[in-house]
Amino acid sequence: MAVLRFNFGTMGSGKSTLALQIHHNLANRQLFGLLLTTLDREGRQVTSRLGVAAPAVEVTPDLDLYALAASKWPIHYIVCDEAQFYTPEQCDQLARVVDDLEVDVFAFGLLTDFRGQLFTGTQRLLELADEHIPLQVEARCWCGARATHNARVVNGVVVYIGETVVVGDTSDHDQPLFGDNVRYELLCRHHFRVGELGN
Repeated sequence: MAVLRFNFGTMGSGKSTLALQIHHNLANRQLFGLLLTTLDREGRQVTSRLGVAAPAVEVTPDLDLYALAASKWPIHYIVCDEAQFYTPEQCDQLARVVDDLEVDVFAFGLLTDFRGQLFTGTQRLLELADEHIPLQVEARCWCGARATHNARVVNGVVVYIGETVVVGDTSDHDQPLFGDNVRYELLCRHHFRVGELGN
């Protein structure tokens, strides 16, 4: 029986690395599947900060994931990276892939956005998934406590308002390339709340 698994964690918890590992392992067993991503920092591929990558199907908001899976039939699995950015309708389509096509779906994503609120894709996956799996690699705040929040830092200051999706870097740059310097930093709940970066 096929299963929809939602694997979640903060930035730096190994989501993309595990997605690539699952895709690699299944493909090496002569199973055919799809690797999907959206808004990856490198474009139409899944990349890990460890330096591994693989080509992937770019998920745009208008892509029907059930129709995609049906068009590739027979397939054995779908691995979905950055699933927090999928629309609720696309999450419903993934559940239908599991139920109607009996294809395993491995979804990976963040729980909360820079405001500490659930992404819409995450919320729907939590509602639909057969299994919810927190990743075991614990990222740490600058203070050493377990990181629980993905803070958005604009020009050196933690911000709590703005567009939900703003692609930024994960390291400081001396010179912003275009306007504001946007990056993301892992913080514990306390330092997220008070906006302290430990500089």
